Amino acid sequence: MTHNIWLYILVMAAVTYLIRVTPLVLIRREITNKTIRSFLYYVPYVTLAVMTFPAITEATQTPLSGFLALAAGIVLAWVGVSLFGVAVVSCLVVLIAEFFLV
Repeated sequence: MTHNIWLYILVMAAVTYLIRVTPLVLIRREITNKTIRSFLYYVPYVTLAVMTFPAITEATQTPLSGFLALAAGIVLAWVGVSLFGVAVVSCLVVLIAEFFLV
């Protein structure tokens, strides 16, 4: 059985196009429903979180060091440390945790 790569690419392009065009065609006026507007406001943040959080534990040698860095990053962000500071401290937490755990 031979697979036609061009057919796969065509199907992928069509599905991607339909996903992007369907809202433009179906929604003609401004969305005024507060629930839907609130949902759409948080979609980018949720998408980023869903892509980022699994990588935090899978990118380290031990999942525990990833969770420790995540906890440290959350605490520092809550306190108001800059993004660069949170990233540096989280990297240091992973380095130190893996030094003692592995």
